Amino acid sequence: MTDSHLVVTRARIIMIARTWSGTPYHHQASTKGVGTDCLGLVRGIYREVYGVEAAPVPGYSSDWAEASGQETLFEAARLHLHEVPLPEARGGDVLLFRWRARTVAKHVGVLLGRPRLIHAFEDVPVCEIKMTPWWWRHAVAAFRFPGVID
Repeated sequence: MTDSHLVVTRARIIMIARTWSGTPYHHQASTKGVGTDCLGLVRGIYREVYGVEAAPVPGYSSDWAEASGQETLFEAARLHLHEVPLPEARGGDVLLFRWRARTVAKHVGVLLGRPRLIHAFEDVPVCEIKMTPWWWRHAVAAFRFPGVID
């Protein structure tokens, strides 16, 4: 999976994430400057940090969460990242979001530090946003990339 001797810093993750800014939204894509969706952004950052894809990603529809009802994003994050308590999330950590209570998590972004998030959103290029109270209310989990040091 990853080299256990690889040093990964929050600053490096944030720097890589910001190089994706302006990448057009494209469902199922993960190519900097060409197209990406929210998952593709996190996958692309992971590839740049570790030099490998965390895992093959099967095709998925835009309504995959509603259709399956399964916590696919949670499960994948738990396999490849380290879950941390949401209040302890820091710059470089991955946040998962639910749009509504009692629905599956279906959006993901990278915290750049409080209070900023970088993410890909339908019809909007990759951008940084302020983590307003609305976003914090919809955040349901935080994950750290493997081997991150401060």
